[in-house]
Amino acid sequence: MSKDYYKTLGVNKDASKEDVKKAFRKLAMQHHPDKGGNAEKFKEANEAYSVLSDDSKRAQYDTYGSAGPGAGGFSGGQQYQGGGFEGFDFSGFQGGQNVDFDLGDIFGEFFGGGRSSGRRASKKGKDIHVDLELSFSESVFGGEKTITLTKNSKCKVCDGSGAKSGTSMQTCHNCGGQGRIRETKRSFLGPIVTEKICEVCEGGGKIPKEKCSSCSGSGIFKKEESFAVNIPADINDGESVRLSGAGESLKGGNPGDLYIKIHVKKDPLFKKDGHNLVTELNIKLSDAVLGAKYNLKTLDGDIEL
Repeated sequence: MSKDYYKTLGVNKDASKEDVKKAFRKLAMQHHPDKGGNAEKFKEANEAYSVLSDDSKRAQYDTYGSAGPGAGGFSGGQQYQGGGFEGFDFSGFQGGQNVDFDLGDIFGEFFGGGRSSGRRASKKGKDIHVDLELSFSESVFGGEKTITLTKNSKCKVCDGSGAKSGTSMQTCHNCGGQGRIRETKRSFLGPIVTEKICEVCEGGGKIPKEKCSSCSGSGIFKKEESFAVNIPADINDGESVRLSGAGESLKGGNPGDLYIKIHVKKDPLFKKDGHNLVTELNIKLSDAVLGAKYNLKTLDGDIEL
């Protein structure tokens, strides 16, 4: 059974596009969840508007009672995640006023699928992924290997502060030491308050009075570093070792991690079966019947079998 989009918006079938906009705006203000409204009715109004505001979809709907698959913004039983509003023309809601808003911020706040403006996310540098090849023996017994790579590291001269040695930090003039910039934007749903990280202090709230000459005030310096990696015994091909804090450094945040993916060379004599080592030994039929002694190579040295 097809839905009656005209009834949903409360307009006649000959309603103009402007009347459709006004009807949707009224329902959106009435039912949007941020004001304690009915989320389901808000979705239904959105679906109706997405069809009736589009000339081709509206013509198909008037003829066949349907605007095609996925025409409504919430069709197909999918749960709303902050999107689905790309087809809207919100220009008519401005009423000639200077209205500026981001739909991702607005509807993300309503349904929990968009960006959060009130929570300060912890900053972390990028993780680094590298590959390390081991011999079969090294994978069995483990040991220590050295990894050398070039990456963004904390400047040793200023200890990551970005300030020249002997100078102090001062409050960021752009954010007043808050580390974040709050902006109030007007929308057809009312004022929307958003926050973003301050680009000047990068969220720290402090900036150096004089910049470090080594890192130019960034607190980060690209250089070559070596890390000792302890390889655990009995590691398998394809497993990874993580070095916490050995990834890319980030000013005002924690460094990322270093992930080392292990690749084990094949051995001509041995292969692993769980925690066991397996090898083959060719013997004479007479020795199999009567018994004999053979020298057998192992990873610990030769033995007599």
